[in-house]
Amino acid sequence: MADPQEDSSKGKAPEQEPADNNNNDVPNPAGAEKPTDDKEKPSLKDQLVGKLSSGAQKTIPPQMVDTLLRMNPALANELAGMPKDKAVEVLRNMDVADLLTGMSLGKKNQKDMASYKFWQTQPVPRFDDQGDIAEGPIKVIRPEEVPKEPSALIEGFEWVTLDLNDDKEVAELYDLLSNHYVEDDNAMFRFNYSRAFLNWALTSPGWKKEWHVGVRASKSGKLVASICGVPTDIRVRDQKMKVVEINFLCVHKKLRSKRLAPVLIKEITRRSYLQGIYQAIYTVGIVLPKPVTSCRYYHRPLDWLKLYEVGFSPLPAGSTKARQITRNHLPNSTATPGLRQMKEKDLGAVFDLLERYLGRFNINPAFTKEEIDHWLLHRAERGEQVVWSYVVEDPHTKKITDFVSFYSLESSVINNPKHKEVRAAYLYYYATESAFTEKEKGLKERLHLLINDALIEAKNARFDVFNALTLQDNPLFLEQLKFGAGDGQLHYYLFNYRTAPVPGGVNDKNLPDVKKRGGMGVVLL
Repeated sequence: MADPQEDSSKGKAPEQEPADNNNNDVPNPAGAEKPTDDKEKPSLKDQLVGKLSSGAQKTIPPQMVDTLLRMNPALANELAGMPKDKAVEVLRNMDVADLLTGMSLGKKNQKDMASYKFWQTQPVPRFDDQGDIAEGPIKVIRPEEVPKEPSALIEGFEWVTLDLNDDKEVAELYDLLSNHYVEDDNAMFRFNYSRAFLNWALTSPGWKKEWHVGVRASKSGKLVASICGVPTDIRVRDQKMKVVEINFLCVHKKLRSKRLAPVLIKEITRRSYLQGIYQAIYTVGIVLPKPVTSCRYYHRPLDWLKLYEVGFSPLPAGSTKARQITRNHLPNSTATPGLRQMKEKDLGAVFDLLERYLGRFNINPAFTKEEIDHWLLHRAERGEQVVWSYVVEDPHTKKITDFVSFYSLESSVINNPKHKEVRAAYLYYYATESAFTEKEKGLKERLHLLINDALIEAKNARFDVFNALTLQDNPLFLEQLKFGAGDGQLHYYLFNYRTAPVPGGVNDKNLPDVKKRGGMGVVLL
């Protein structure tokens, strides 16, 4: 099981150590060739380029092979272990459109979150899976064969279970994530997870203390690594199943060479198996074996000048600061009649509306009413507000016809003399009765109105930027509501479950496409 990793500035992408294969044989970085002399054979990359160039049928242009291998160490390692003809066949037959849309030339995608030698030991789909996909679990887990004790850590470190009811331990997790979890390529931004956010993210209904895993230095007792999970139900093409959502895989920067990531993944897997849950869902910013879909991040400035001053938003060529401020201006008041904050009395109506709306997507959450309460309703007794939710109540029938929500995740701004943080709102779940009209008539217009009001509410709550992925029905409004394309990509994965890929809301040019809706309905933090 892997981990959702997020980029604090331009979407979500990982910044973590390469995972281990439990030996000291470190694979060459993809695309980095060893020195050769005349007696040595051409590299695999050169052989593949030549072979593909002469092939009559291919789905990937030869000039992209270099990029594909360089940006995907796991794929390069897999191909390196195959005969040349087999490797060429795999590349020729791969549906690589989703993989290529997730590539950028940033440093993050050049880092291998986990080498293929590790992932080939795990029950995950392979890159070369083709033809009719047999839907269902990849590996049958026999409870009696699951180890009762964790595997040994390297000397000087020990396993611990974090207690999120202990303020001291919550503070330790906060410090670890704040300083070592994720920052952007240029070290300008770093996620600043609040204690309230951590409590919200990790104590949803059914949460288990055993799934909050930590590693401490034996002598000092310092928390140096973590991986966490919470249980939930999802539907994959109408097949409902229990899964663990994996999050907060983090290793102290000074310990990246210790290769703790695969050991953490194995441990959260073991603990999940012991509880009878054998599947997981997770997101990563790089391509691993093998995404079920890939989405792109989009960003809507709410305070453009501040975003420019901290280096988040550029000044477009030929424009001026004044023009950009005017272009991104939003009114102070919302426009949807009957829009108000969600209240406890709305839980039943929101549950019913969301259940029907999200059921339209290939992969969607099967929320309980208790989960709706936890994830979507802010209660003052829970402390600092993390989620903002709104409903539209018909003034005549009193029926709830629409729902929209977003959550807060702040980033620290590093070494900026004027600003210390960027407040980001993330589009969460939403739903509207307009989706159930004939041929979805009026859906696009209704979502424009509803999401624009969410932008206004976020601006009035003093957020600086509003982020959204291309999942759900988002391609219907992203560009029209002045969301700009980010360079962050988020790849969704299922652990120990094989299913055919689903649309991620983008076309082969990595742009929002209304024809590519209907795939992913799960929003992971």
